[in-house]
Amino acid sequence: MKDGDPGLDTWQSLQAAKYGGGHPWLPGVYDPETRLYIFGTGNPIPAYTAGRGEGDNLYTCSLVAVHVDTGKMAWAFQTSPHDMHDWDSAQTPILFEGMVKGKMRKLVSTAARNGYFFTLDRTTGEHLVTTKYGEASNWAKSVDKNGSVRRNPIKDPTIPGAITSPTSGGTINWEPPAYSPDTKLFYVSERNGFAIYYLTDPDPRGSMGLGGKEEVSVGSTGNYLTAIDPTTGKVVWRRPYPSAAGGFGGGGGGGLLTTAGKLVFAGDAGGNFVAYDAETGKPLWHSRIGNVSNAAITYMLDGRQHILVAAGDTLYAFALYE
Repeated sequence: MKDGDPGLDTWQSLQAAKYGGGHPWLPGVYDPETRLYIFGTGNPIPAYTAGRGEGDNLYTCSLVAVHVDTGKMAWAFQTSPHDMHDWDSAQTPILFEGMVKGKMRKLVSTAARNGYFFTLDRTTGEHLVTTKYGEASNWAKSVDKNGSVRRNPIKDPTIPGAITSPTSGGTINWEPPAYSPDTKLFYVSERNGFAIYYLTDPDPRGSMGLGGKEEVSVGSTGNYLTAIDPTTGKVVWRRPYPSAAGGFGGGGGGGLLTTAGKLVFAGDAGGNFVAYDAETGKPLWHSRIGNVSNAAITYMLDGRQHILVAAGDTLYAFALYE
């Protein structure tokens, strides 16, 4: 970062921008048609205290596309301008094609950690959809004309405490979502925890990184396997996980898999590996193997389809009865 770089004017100073975070920490997706690599970026720092000015802090909490041949940025879209809760946008984006505004487009969608869902034209970066999918998310004040969500400052960490949803763990965190070209639905695990965010160190010099706050969980409105129409952002159905516990124990913590058999595979909060009907969310099958710790994969072996999933330090493979 140097003087004159784009986005610098959204920081308080060059020093703040140089050391202000925004690093990606999950892999993105490559689009061979446009030769773009699309990935999400991390949160700004200090994460919870003042010291960054009141600008948007580009290009933190953003979906970014770069040309793989040159490394130059093609476009960027910020999902959480001036994030104050560690709600990065590093979540795995999904590439698909769909009809939006009467036109077939090459699209990219992301369900962000802040409880909002976004769809963009992945060729141009044009914003198309912004909706709230986290039913309890209460931190936003408005959505601007470009589709970015603007925070309500009263939900920032404060000395007396601010009751905010989601928790810093997010409505979703690192766990990969899934998309079915058969149902044309985007599937994501949705957590709706509340926390009181206390500001414990208002001086950003003593609270760099993730310091300077205390977070106390105070409940949840429930956790769901959620299906979204990515061309509209509308939630089509929610299937409650069998627990209202907040945090990472609420189900779906390992990520999701969809199959051509119109199934969605996920782990629930009871240690079950579950196959859901991808059109309705109805549970169809389960096996109690323990807390699922990764998104399942499917493969063929000797002409037979298998599902492989991890629970703890053990791998489990399943196949249909012959």
